[in-house]
Amino acid sequence: MSKPPSRVLSVASLLAVASLSAALSACYVVPIDPRTGQGYPIQRADGRGDGTAPPASVTVVTPPAPAAPPAPTVLNARLYPLNTQANKGGLLTAVVVDNNTGRGSFTLSYLGDTMQGESTRVDASYAAFGRIYNEVLGLNQRSFSGRRGIANAYGGKGVNAQCEYLITGPGIGTGACQFSDGARYQIHFGT
Repeated sequence: MSKPPSRVLSVASLLAVASLSAALSACYVVPIDPRTGQGYPIQRADGRGDGTAPPASVTVVTPPAPAAPPAPTVLNARLYPLNTQANKGGLLTAVVVDNNTGRGSFTLSYLGDTMQGESTRVDASYAAFGRIYNEVLGLNQRSFSGRRGIANAYGGKGVNAQCEYLITGPGIGTGACQFSDGARYQIHFGT
């Protein structure tokens, strides 16, 4: 005699559920540490991860932060008049902002005009260095020691300035400027 179809289906369903339960009884979910990609150790009540050794510790190594670019260096300068035309402008102040890249900005006021330009560091092989010194201070034997630089600025009233300078210590140095209207100045850096 055969069994009714509903009973065969329920025995088959019961066997499938039992098989699935047996297969899944050995599985468990382990949380994964996102820093290492490894599973966290399973802790028992006695504090042991696998029953034989204390749980492993995880050491996180943080890479060093990238170095910040050096901050710009601000050099304050005073320009002292050396001839009659420069006396019309009087004592001037200028600001050189060194971006620590070999270039920077150069700003000063002259006869009511704000002049703006740039400054550039040059090395000992820059052949033109010394020309402004000679035009402003006269032909003399000079030895240039320190960081050399040139600076140029232009104002809205049509006057420009060409300067050379030497930085001989932190924020200190000297230089010379020749203006297109004939004014000649000597520069002193420092506060």
